[in-house]
Amino acid sequence: MMDKHYLTPLFNPGSVIVLAGDTEALESQTPQARALREALTAQRFTGQLQFFDIHTTGTLADLAQIRADLAIIAQPPQDLPAALDVAGRMNCKSALVLSSGVDAQLAEQLRKIARREGMHLLGPNSLGLQRPSLQLNASAAGPLAREGSLALVCQSGALTASILDWAANNAVGFSSVISLGPHTDVGLSEALDFLANDGRTQSIVVYMEGIQDARRFMSALRSAAYAKPVVVLKAGRKPAGNQAAQTHSGAIVGSDDVFDAVLRRAGAVRVRSFVELFSAAKCLASRYRPVGRRLAIITNGGGPGVLAADWENEIGLDLGRLSAETREALAPRLPPLATLTDLMDLSEEAGPEHYREALEAAFRDRQIDGVLAIFSPKAGIDAEGVASVLADAKRLASKPLLSCWMGDAAVVPARKILRAAQIPTFRTPEAAVGAFGNIASFYQNQQLLQQTPPPLTTLAKPDIEGARLVIESVLAERRNVLTEMESKTLLAAFHIPVTKTLLARSSNEAMMIATQLGFPVALKIDSPDIAHKSDVGGVALSVPNGAAARDAYTDMVQRVARLRPEARINGVTVQKMARARRGREICIGLVCDDPFGPVITFGAGGTMIELIDDRAMELPPLNQFLARRLMERARVAETLGEWRGASAVDMQALEQVLLRVSEMVCALPQLREMDINPLIVDEQGAVAVDARIAIHETARGGGRTEGAGHGHYGHLSILPYPARYEQVWPLRGGGEYLVRPIRPDDAQMVQRLVKELSPESRYFRFVSQIAELPPSMLARFTLIDYDREMALVAVHRERVADEEGEVSHKERIVGVSRYVTNPDHTSCEFALLVADDFAGKGLGSRLMLSIMEVARDRGLAEIQGLVLANNPTMLKLMRRLGFEVRAFDEDPEFKLVVHQL
Repeated sequence: MMDKHYLTPLFNPGSVIVLAGDTEALESQTPQARALREALTAQRFTGQLQFFDIHTTGTLADLAQIRADLAIIAQPPQDLPAALDVAGRMNCKSALVLSSGVDAQLAEQLRKIARREGMHLLGPNSLGLQRPSLQLNASAAGPLAREGSLALVCQSGALTASILDWAANNAVGFSSVISLGPHTDVGLSEALDFLANDGRTQSIVVYMEGIQDARRFMSALRSAAYAKPVVVLKAGRKPAGNQAAQTHSGAIVGSDDVFDAVLRRAGAVRVRSFVELFSAAKCLASRYRPVGRRLAIITNGGGPGVLAADWENEIGLDLGRLSAETREALAPRLPPLATLTDLMDLSEEAGPEHYREALEAAFRDRQIDGVLAIFSPKAGIDAEGVASVLADAKRLASKPLLSCWMGDAAVVPARKILRAAQIPTFRTPEAAVGAFGNIASFYQNQQLLQQTPPPLTTLAKPDIEGARLVIESVLAERRNVLTEMESKTLLAAFHIPVTKTLLARSSNEAMMIATQLGFPVALKIDSPDIAHKSDVGGVALSVPNGAAARDAYTDMVQRVARLRPEARINGVTVQKMARARRGREICIGLVCDDPFGPVITFGAGGTMIELIDDRAMELPPLNQFLARRLMERARVAETLGEWRGASAVDMQALEQVLLRVSEMVCALPQLREMDINPLIVDEQGAVAVDARIAIHETARGGGRTEGAGHGHYGHLSILPYPARYEQVWPLRGGGEYLVRPIRPDDAQMVQRLVKELSPESRYFRFVSQIAELPPSMLARFTLIDYDREMALVAVHRERVADEEGEVSHKERIVGVSRYVTNPDHTSCEFALLVADDFAGKGLGSRLMLSIMEVARDRGLAEIQGLVLANNPTMLKLMRRLGFEVRAFDEDPEFKLVVHQL
């Protein structure tokens, strides 16, 4: 099992070679080279470090003798290709190019050299990297940061330097600092991928400006955020309103809103400002695990407490309140003026002992998720004493504790005590509450991250073929916008209830159709050129009888022809008015974002839509949990329960429509924009009254071909759960088992499998004596990106009889096979594990054949793995499956096994 990350030589090098010009002639060096030399020599690197001038004479044979994990290059732009070439001849495994202002053309040339030489390249236009644990400062970003557990990835050189400067003054340490500029080869995705697997990194802070490949970014961010907290600050928050939008949703949704939805779904937390980034970093440095939303406030002054409570309300947190029993027990121990109903206001007389009592009560109370202690200096009250009480309480606290010491010079000593105890402390109540909000939203986003819905729900199968025929016939006419009739046909193909709509081509037809449908009816102009019908008087509602329908038709066609003479008019659609029950009007939409692809939106509908600007959004695919959360985030959610005398709406019907829309989005890559508006929902169900859909030729594939094994999902940022790989197989000796792709909720069963292995089996698989998998490794094994890797589990249903003799069935994972795609994107590396009591039942070979089948399906050419040379059972299985067994040069204890797919 190769557990060493492929970027280890770059970010964790044992040997470094520096190509930074002539050591004697300092004036000929670039400013980066001078800064680099100073940075590298200011402390002693733990590995080997040597400087090398590319202009010294030496034969190719001499160069080939030199080997290093990392080459650091700081040369003028014209010398960069030659220097990178030399690094390649020296057998360097990775290279870092420190430079600025290198254009895209030169960057591409450097990338080609690095690929040819098999080197991982960070740069050009990078300020470099720091690894404090190795005493390595390979950067032009100032002195080496102190060591800590926070990693920083930054797409701006100037900001990297200011963050490090801030950190030095606030005693914040880093595991890694990685600076990425424009056109760098190793980008954000690769850096995140390394940090997710880096043992020294506990949490990650990212400052980003742009993304190259949405699918890779999404997959790296999800695996990183599943293993450890990730906080992101993104530049460019202005909404890029889509000028050419053909639906309401398309016009309202800015790309920044989509980015919010992306980060939420990836399990990361987004902050809005530099200050917030630091306050989140403070909380992460205290290693607070994520919790719920109820923050209790303990204060010795009403004003600051009320400010904090107001801000909680503002950002969607709940005020944590003590239970009645706790209040009764606590009150006698506090000053007489203390109040405990909402805030825990201990009154101005509160001293250290009162704070201790209140903190203990809040930590014990189950209705509280976190505690904020606010202190305002009062004459005769010992500020340091109160701070020491917090420091003691923190040691035993099972919940996040934050502090806000108001004031200035007087509270400096107290703040020192809090910092030393690693209690995040803030100057204002709002900043402290905001920081807790980040911890809480991290917890909620983690729940979203763990959802891996399939592309199709278990509901009745949609008519995907019929829907594709409609789309193809529209595209064949060189149109991009579907008429209301065509749009509703598409919805109906996916079992979304629609009002029956018929097209009348004359005033007489309108009268006859209306009479057959039954009054009252609604008439709407049918034209591919008119986006908003009501703007041109193209809608007539509650038409009561046949004569009125005939007149409405004539008036409408004349009026539209006068206002929009160039518009093509097909006729007028007639539909029965939706009954005037107390329904709520909803708009469910779809927008396509560059680079993230389709996004589903949910909010208030009807003609109010532009005024209210109510848009919650989520990336497909959706499942029940995601659909519910999406509805809760919209402002219109407040009107869906019992509201102003109307009964609560049928939430399940609304949820079904969202799941159906998700199916449409997954199955039809041609969809560009969609508005189902209004969708009328009441206690009896939901019905789409109007719909507008815009399509385009082919899916946004991002250069991905259909043949690469993504099936039809190349247009999605998150691959759906690949249910098509599920198979049931018979067990040798009776019974059967299910082989299926792994899911995040399999974590406990995988842990059980590892715990129950014999020490020998465990050593053969993990080449270490671990008794169980650490949380980050377990996370990495179970929440996978089905795009880059695949894990299949063998699930056996066991009969379990309890003490009363009641028989039930319990699932158990008895085997796992997995592959991870190598950085070359053509080969992959596999691993296999089978429970000891299931050995010899044909499970191992079945899991291997199945995983090879998936790899072949994904367009991979070769599968390989490392097997311990003293593991005869595994080697025998490999030979039987047709693998070639070779010697492994880097370590004679292993054999390399290889199979062409």
